[in-house]
Formats: sequence, structure tokens, C-alpha cells
Amino acid sequence: MIALRVFLSALLLLLPLQGSAQTGQLLEFERSELQITTADETYTFAIELALTPEQQSQGLMFRQSMAADAGMLFVQNNEGIRNFWMRNTFIPLDMLFIKADGTIAHIAERTVPQSLETVSSRVPVQAVLELNGGTARRLGIKVGDKVTHPLLGIGG
Repeated sequence: MIALRVFLSALLLLLPLQGSAQTGQLLEFERSELQITTADETYTFAIELALTPEQQSQGLMFRQSMAADAGMLFVQNNEGIRNFWMRNTFIPLDMLFIKADGTIAHIAERTVPQSLETVSSRVPVQAVLELNGGTARRLGIKVGDKVTHPLLGIGG
């Protein structure tokens, strides 16, 4: 009986994916730009916006590569602890956890592709920016640097 419950619970976790990524119908994302200002320089990234629950569930799943100046921004209406995982994500990512004022609060560098381990913001944040793994270190992006985008600070 316990094995049946575990199986049914696992099946229920997979159901939300049936309408998009599992059927090969990947969602479309609105495109935008954002800037990250470090102590030395300002960098511009061409990003996709993951705004709906469906888009946020899919994120960068099933992508084989991403341009060096690209990323995906996940935005919530308020600050809270945010948790991600890398299921069905094939490229290592840097996750920049961003407070409502645009300050980078935490960086998870080079997350492991396809890992089910939780990657947490550790502190309340409004947004998460996913970049190619190694980008934060390569550009000298650190906690305390600023991210500028029109959607940051809305809601809170």
C-alpha cells in the first residue's frame, strides 16, 4: 500500500508537465533586456521573462545551449524564499537571487544539470535570474551588485 501511495504521489508531481514540455510543445517567452551593474561595469543581457506559473515551471528545461549574453528572469509579485531545481535542465546555470530593489542577495554558481537538489534563495527575494554557468565569476558579478529591469520592485 505504501508503494502505491509513493507511485501515485510521484505521478501527481509529473502531471503539470503534460501540457507543455512533456508533449514537446515548449512555451514561448516574452523577451526583454536587463542590466547588471557591478563595481566596475554595467552588463546588458537579452533575457526571456518567465512570468506565468506554466512558464516558471518550464523555465530553461530541455535547452541544449544559451547565448553568452542571454538569460531567463523569473519574477514574483512579492519577496519570499524561492526554491529551484534543475530537473530536465541540461546546461549548468548561475542563479542570481534578486531582492525587490534590484540588489543581488545570493548567487548559486554552476548549478548541476538535471539535479533534483533544491537550490534556495536563502533569503526573501522577488526575482531569480538564470545565466549560463560561470557567467557571474567571469564578469565579477557579486552579492550586493544591482540588477535593473522594469519588473523589479512591482508588487512588494
